[in-house]
Amino acid sequence: MGAGAPGGAGGQAGNPGGVRASLSGLTTRGRSFLAAGAAAAVCAYVLGQDQLLRVGLLLVVLPLICVLALHRTRHQVTAGRRLTPPRVPAGGEARVRLRLENVSRMPTGLLMLQDRVPYVLGPRPRFVLDRVESGGRREVSYRVRSDLRGRYPLGPLQLRLTDPFGMVELTRSFTAYDTLTVVPRTQPLPAVRMTGEAGGHGDGSRRSLALAGDDDVIPRTYRRGDDLRRVHWRSTARYGELMVRREEQPQRSKATVLLDTRYLAYEGAGPDSAFEWAVSAAASTLLHVLEQGFAARLLTDTGDAVPGAGSFAGGSTAGGPESVEAAGLMMDTLAVVGHSEGSGLDRAHDALRGGTVSGSGGDGLLVAFLGDLDDEQAELAARMRRRSAAAVAFVLDPALWAGAPSRVEERLRRLRDAGWTALAVPPGAAFTDLWRQAGNAPLGMRTPGGTV
Repeated sequence: MGAGAPGGAGGQAGNPGGVRASLSGLTTRGRSFLAAGAAAAVCAYVLGQDQLLRVGLLLVVLPLICVLALHRTRHQVTAGRRLTPPRVPAGGEARVRLRLENVSRMPTGLLMLQDRVPYVLGPRPRFVLDRVESGGRREVSYRVRSDLRGRYPLGPLQLRLTDPFGMVELTRSFTAYDTLTVVPRTQPLPAVRMTGEAGGHGDGSRRSLALAGDDDVIPRTYRRGDDLRRVHWRSTARYGELMVRREEQPQRSKATVLLDTRYLAYEGAGPDSAFEWAVSAAASTLLHVLEQGFAARLLTDTGDAVPGAGSFAGGSTAGGPESVEAAGLMMDTLAVVGHSEGSGLDRAHDALRGGTVSGSGGDGLLVAFLGDLDDEQAELAARMRRRSAAAVAFVLDPALWAGAPSRVEERLRRLRDAGWTALAVPPGAAFTDLWRQAGNAPLGMRTPGGTV
């Protein structure tokens, strides 16, 4: 058997390597037969027993015949893998289907399949196929599941051949593999209106992020097919030729989701840690704003942005192909995002300050998920509010999550004074409730109990 082409969804296995490689495939039973045969032959020579010598030779020859027979067996086997779906949320399941086809002219013997999977996805699946006729196909399937987000390789598929006596076992690997992407868990969020924010288009009773574009009064020359109702008669009389008004070009709402990934800002690890809560909440927010027709981007404390510096993705049509593609790109990024070694939010502040101002709405809606903030970082975060029409901060203080005395209220007060709608995130809080609470909170206001 030989290896297939790397990187694909399938591959081919053919004749194994040399006889030496086949000898290395002797099982414990085969090696025991060789050892017993050699011992019997030595004893027969010492004791002068011809019958014992025949037994020894039989014990030695039998595994060698099995090695030679398995080596000369020319099976051409192809395999394919289909992963459905290729992207699942943490805790979700994906099904892997394996297809094996014998493309040689002779049937195979006993085949054992084993697919390599990371340990976080569960035990390695193993299958036994009794016999595959010439041109025959076999399909098997298994499920994988992970509670931890990430990108996990599936494969390559290993194929083991064995003889009927169990003397030799040869293992060959295909080279094709697939990748399973486990994205953060997300929650559907209610359609609330943040301070200064409206839907994806038009304007509302509060300051709208979707500024409806006015007609461009600068006319242009009439083109065949233009609507005559858009003829600008004053310009037509002035220039002496037919002029029409330009089409209305509405500006789309923009949303920036800022995720603080600093290692110093969080404590603990695992699915229930504060950092994983922030990643999951950021993913839920991105999906929500894209579904509402916003053009969105993901920004981290390192200054890295998805889809790119100063650019936004999605927003052409709520739920349209562009929004779906943008959601997939950002979910893939959040699937592998980890802690950064930075100690401050300077780069994120510079990235926001370097954004392009679009009307008086600035950079639109800003939703930040922040970890521990000292006085300097709280002041820096407060200044990020200036370019945004609306800003909401969810602060995950490590002391609060550890049950220790916390100064998070001082940080929240500083953010609220700068115009943020700021909320503290207690351990195990439901993000849906906090999101609804943030949408109902007046700008910079608190209830007597201190909760926004």
